[in-house]
Amino acid sequence: MSFRFWRRIKIAPGITLNLSKSGGSLSFGPRGAKLTVGPRGKRVTTGIPGTGLFYTSTFSNKGSNHKKNTPPTNAEGFSVCEENRLTMGFFKKLITPDDEKALINGCRELIHGSENKALEYLKNAIHLADGAYLAGFIAIKKKQFENATLYLTMAAKKHKQLGQYFSKYGISATMSLPITEEVSAYINPDLRGVLLGLVEIYQSQEQWNEVTACLKRLRQLEPDDVVVKLSLAELLLDSKPLTKDVFHGIIKLGENVENESPIHAALLLYKAKAFRGLNLPTAARDTLTTALRRKKNRPAKLLHALRYERALVYEDLGKKSRARAEFEKLYAESPTFNDVAKRLGI
Repeated sequence: MSFRFWRRIKIAPGITLNLSKSGGSLSFGPRGAKLTVGPRGKRVTTGIPGTGLFYTSTFSNKGSNHKKNTPPTNAEGFSVCEENRLTMGFFKKLITPDDEKALINGCRELIHGSENKALEYLKNAIHLADGAYLAGFIAIKKKQFENATLYLTMAAKKHKQLGQYFSKYGISATMSLPITEEVSAYINPDLRGVLLGLVEIYQSQEQWNEVTACLKRLRQLEPDDVVVKLSLAELLLDSKPLTKDVFHGIIKLGENVENESPIHAALLLYKAKAFRGLNLPTAARDTLTTALRRKKNRPAKLLHALRYERALVYEDLGKKSRARAEFEKLYAESPTFNDVAKRLGI
């Protein structure tokens, strides 16, 4: 039997140190722009912020050889890898190109928590796909959207080279971006990640045509990506006016979706809303019942949204007593959720 050791230490607001037996990594940023830099393999996670529940896929670095023994710690107690890939010896510095040095220095400054210095270094490495990727997401976090667009567009043009230098120096760079109000997705340095980053920028600037173009490109890139489907469904639900074609589009996105994770359940919620918009309450009820059938590992906020929607559907079906029972259950769990108290007349 083996044990996996991991702990998270909050260093300062927006900065978290992640320590494990395989080494340390550092996450920084508020909800919507979190960066993790560390020696481990890549990790893609989707989940509901604030709940601690995540839907995760982990990918190890090919060819990497992580030793099983615990790495030494420094005087402050930080876990240190045996080989510090971000510190170059004198002779290595002589033969390392300046742009790679800038990328390495930028990553090192991130680990030290200095975003401004990191960005200054990375500006000298933006013609490298990895440098543009990192610079772009730091610029998003700092709300420098014009620069962020420039950097991520450069990364997209060179997307086949993304991850090349991160892999060379044993760096894992993963970003966290919001997909809906309830759901965030963790992305890696690849074209999908860059496009999702551009979606975040364009949404912040309300450039809806660009948002749609990026999401359509993502849909072509990975047709079955549930995160992309959820992003598109949310975008469609925000459309004005909400037409039959919009509702049909949302239902199409939720076609053959099973309740496998919180992300899938959220997509089922949007699908049910579309059914209700088309005056198909029975289809909406059945979809919501499927989404509520599995409650384990489902965040309370998502379950509340599903139950609230089902109560509305029961009202549409003329089942007032069942609708009230749903509202009462919801009020017992979350009395301030939406207008549930008003609907109960209390």
